Amino acid sequence: VEMDLSFKNVQLACRGEPIVRGVCTDVRHLPFERESFDVVVSNSTLDHFQTLDEIAVSLRELHRVLRKEGQLIVTLDNLANPIIAARNRLPFTLLNRLGIVPYFVGATCGPWQLRKFLQEAGFEVRDVTSVLHCPRIIAVLAAKILCSRAKPPAQQHFLRWLQKFEGMSRWPTRYLTGCFIAARAEKRQSPS
Repeated sequence: VEMDLSFKNVQLACRGEPIVRGVCTDVRHLPFERESFDVVVSNSTLDHFQTLDEIAVSLRELHRVLRKEGQLIVTLDNLANPIIAARNRLPFTLLNRLGIVPYFVGATCGPWQLRKFLQEAGFEVRDVTSVLHCPRIIAVLAAKILCSRAKPPAQQHFLRWLQKFEGMSRWPTRYLTGCFIAARAEKRQSPS
C-alpha cells in the first residue's frame, strides 16, 4: 500500500503498478485496522510536520498498524547535521524564494531523540544510522545539470562518485555528515 497526504503523489506511485494500492491519508490518523502490516517504510515523511509531537503521534500510529514483531524502517532529516540544523533555523519563505528548499521542511530530530520517540511508541530499536553523506546542495545542482545535459556514462560516473561518500556512514562523525537519520525498529510492546 502506498500512502501519502498528496493525492498526486499517490497517483504517481501507483501508475503502471496494478498490484500497488494507493491511499490518500494522514499518517497521524491511519484508516487501517490494528496490526494490519508486517513492514512499514516511512521515507522522509515525518519530517514535514510542524512539531515534534506530531512525529511522536505518527510513530504511535505506525506502531498500532504493525503486527507483533513487525518492522518499521523510518528516515528523517538529521538535525545532528549542522547544515540541516542551520537550514531548519532559517525562515522557510527565504529558503524557498532562493530555490534552496522547494518544499516545506518541518520539525525533525537527531538520532538520539528518534531512538527515544521509537522506544516511547513501543518499538525495540534495532539500528539507528545516518545516510546520504554527500554534500547535498552541490549534488542536487550537479544532478540537475547532468540529467539535462550529460550522456548516461557521465551520469553513471557521477553516481559512482556520490556513492563513495556513503563510506562516511562508518565514521564516528557519521551523524554530523549524514543528511538523514535512518532507524530500523520492531514492534514488541504497548506504547509507554
